[in-house]
This record gives sequence, structure tokens and C-alpha cells, in this order.
Amino acid sequence: MPSRRLLLATPFLLRPAFAQAPAARVTLLHLNDFHSRHEPVTAGAANCAGGDACLGGSARMATAIREAREAARADGRASLLLDAGDEFLGSLFFREHHGMAEARMQRLWGVQAMAPGNHEFDLGPAALARYLEALDFPVLAANLETAEEPALAGKLRPTVTFSSGPARLVFAGLVTPDTPSISSPGPHLRFTDPAEAASRAVWEARREGAATVVVLSHLGLGADRRLARDVPGIDVIIGGHSHTLVAPPETVEVGERRVLIVQAGAFGQHLGRLDLDLGAEGQVVQSVQAMRLLDVSVREDGEALALVRELAEPLEALRRRTAFRLETALPLQGCATGSCALGATVARAMREAAGAEIGWQNAGGVRAGLPAGEVSLGDLLTTLPFSNTLAVVVLRGHAVRDALENGVSRLPQPSGRFPQLDGLRFEADLARPVGQRVLRAEVREADGTWRALEPERAYRIATNDFLRRGGDGYESFAHALEARDDGPPLEDAVAARLGG
Repeated sequence: MPSRRLLLATPFLLRPAFAQAPAARVTLLHLNDFHSRHEPVTAGAANCAGGDACLGGSARMATAIREAREAARADGRASLLLDAGDEFLGSLFFREHHGMAEARMQRLWGVQAMAPGNHEFDLGPAALARYLEALDFPVLAANLETAEEPALAGKLRPTVTFSSGPARLVFAGLVTPDTPSISSPGPHLRFTDPAEAASRAVWEARREGAATVVVLSHLGLGADRRLARDVPGIDVIIGGHSHTLVAPPETVEVGERRVLIVQAGAFGQHLGRLDLDLGAEGQVVQSVQAMRLLDVSVREDGEALALVRELAEPLEALRRRTAFRLETALPLQGCATGSCALGATVARAMREAAGAEIGWQNAGGVRAGLPAGEVSLGDLLTTLPFSNTLAVVVLRGHAVRDALENGVSRLPQPSGRFPQLDGLRFEADLARPVGQRVLRAEVREADGTWRALEPERAYRIATNDFLRRGGDGYESFAHALEARDDGPPLEDAVAARLGG
């Protein structure tokens, strides 16, 4: 069993306690947004070279799942393992195996139901179909119509029902309707309104009698909250997409029932466990959450570790593969204290890949220079080692200025937060107090001219997912008007720019 240090347990009594025993006692184990992180990562989701800072990895996840199942069995509970989507994309395992690594590992873990994430569509319907065919559990998408897409017709279903004694648990899957604009599902799939699909699933579940309705949602926490308010009859939402650690669970009042919302962060760093006591009508009478951090105290499962090593064998050659050529070297020197050609190149690639006005890379996210001549994928991954993805934020001009102030706040000392930019230039006076150093800032217009930053104008900024979450002190990025970090790996954007 996990130690108390690793276990965050919170009881929730949702109704007055029964005078008699509940009708059923079940455990829902859950993960989401694994993003191909089969090897351990740091807390910031970077590749981990070893040591006490390493978290997650498929082998630790396997151990945590097995131990959680054993604990549930000892407590007299049936358990189910659920995945809220985005197994795809984020490491060389996905680049090499195109989802088959994830399928093999999910089978080993014993996943029993899944909702697809938007990244499951990144390689198109045919690749998704191959992945689905390799699974031995249902993938649920109640708001996806597949009849017009031959590759996927009949391969996904809206719901699945599990029984535990007298209890019926009906699981419905939802995928973000933004998928067509942020992934590659092709022209024949139709993504419908999640609330309508959820309402239909609730009606069909209850038409058959008493039931507990659980939604596997790849919509994001904000959308999950709205779903809980707008669709009566949902009991639990197990979420994904926003990479949010929701512990303790959120509760939303809806009529006679309350809705529990949980989410297990991202990148396999946590395994969620939700113990439910269910009433005769399927309502949640009491719940206890245990969100386990998968740090180095969790032993790696031998079978899963052997599979990871097998899957990693072809990656060494991939890391040596030529990505592009450079006429001149791009050194790292000076990037932590001022604008540098390497940082500007990365920022420009980000901006162009996202169709944004500004590209913004933190100096600390660039860890090595690039040589002249042939540059291997290994060289590029050494320069950009953190498995970051391309992100987009929309900020008002005054928030952009706040971000610039943060970027120069540590100068004249070298700082990883120093901004490497494209499409934005500025002047700063380091003799002035921190927070008041930026003298002026200008944004490049579409015609190539420069125009002063306007405080109330909204600017679209391409950055990395670390900064999008507020890393390196960029709090204004974490509170953007709009934000998403579901773009391609950062190294792909740079390789496309330099290899074109």
C-alpha cells in the first residue's frame, strides 16, 4: 500500500449515511493525458535522466495499478481501470510506434474503458483504427458520429455498462468538439455537442432502471463543470484534456444528486483512485479519493519495464537520424541574458507553426547549441530536451508587458526566464526597479512594420506548454484570455522550419 506521504485521501459524505449497508461498493482507478510518457519524467514533464526527481513511467504505473486493485479487493470493492484520453503524442515512443506502444501498455495495465482524446486523431482515422484494433477494451465517444468514415465505422461506441452485484455502472465517453481544429480527424467524422450526447446517455441508462452514470470526459475541467451543471443525472465525471490535478474532487449540485469531478493531472505522474458507496438507485452515497503520486518510492513493475526497454530499442537510431542542415552554427552562449540567434530561431519556428503574431521561448528551455552541417534528431533533442509541445495563449497588451517584466526580472544574472522572441521587440533599463524595467515594446505587423504594443489589444502568442502553465514565473500566461497546449512536439516545429 502507498505511504501516507504519497496518498491524498479525502472522504466525501454526499448524503446522510444509510442506516443499512450500501447497495454496492466500487473503486474507479483512472488516468488521463499520458502522452506516451513510458519513461519517467521530471515534475515539469521533461525527460528524466535518473535520480530522486523522476516521476511516473509505465512501469511505475503498472505497479500502482496492481497495488490499488489489491487494496480495493481487500476492502471488498470491485475495481475498474479507466482512461480519459490522450495516450498519443509527446515522446519518441509515439513517433516511432504510432500508438502501438500505448496499446500494448494499456493491455498490460488492464484498462477496461477509455474515451479518446483529441491527440488520438493526430495521425488520421486509419492510424486510429489500427490502434483501436490492437486494444482489448471499448473506446467510448458518445458525441462522435463515425458512419461516414469507413476506417472508424463501428469501432467506437457511445457507452458501456458494467455490473457490480445489484449495481449498474454506465460509462459514456466524450471527446472535445474542438478536435477538427486542433487535430487531424479528416472530413468525414462529425463531433456533436457533448451536453446533448451526455443527456442522451443519461436517459438511455436510466431507462433500463437504476444506474450510476459516469462520464469519461476529454473536454477539460471548465467544460466538465458546465456539463455537470447543465446535464442532470450524471454522477461522476472522470476528466482529461486540461492536465489538471483535481484533488480533492469537485462537487456540483444538480437536483437531488451531486456530481463528483476528478482528474489525474497528466504524463502518468499520478494514478487516481475513487472509492464509491452506491445507493439502491445508483446514487453516490459516499466517496473517498486517493490520488497517488508515482515517485521513486513506487517500485517499477518488471514486466512493464521489460516492455518499455523493448519498445525503446529502435529509438537510439531515431535519435541519431539527420533532421536538417545548418550553414552556420547556432551557439547557446548569451541566450540567458539577451536575444540570441538560436533562441530567435526557435521562437520564429513556434510562431510560424502556430500562425501567431508573436513567438516566445524561455532561454532555459534551450539547453545546447546546434552545430553547422548535418544536425541529427539527437542534436535537436539535446537542444530541446523537455518534450515540450507547442502552445498558444492570447493576452492583452498589458499582460504581454507584464510577461516581459517577468522575463527581465532576474537580469543582469543569467536567467532561464529571459524571453527569446520573434515578432516582438523591446527595450529595458536594468537600473530601474524590478517590474518597471520595460521602457517600450513593439509588435511586428503583417506588412513588416513595427507598432507599439497596445494595452487592450489581444495578441496571439506561440509558446511552449511549460510557459503556458505559468512556468518560470509567467503567471500572465497561466491566466490568458485563451490558451491551449495541444500542439505538436516543439522539436517538430523547429525541424520543419530549419529543414524546409
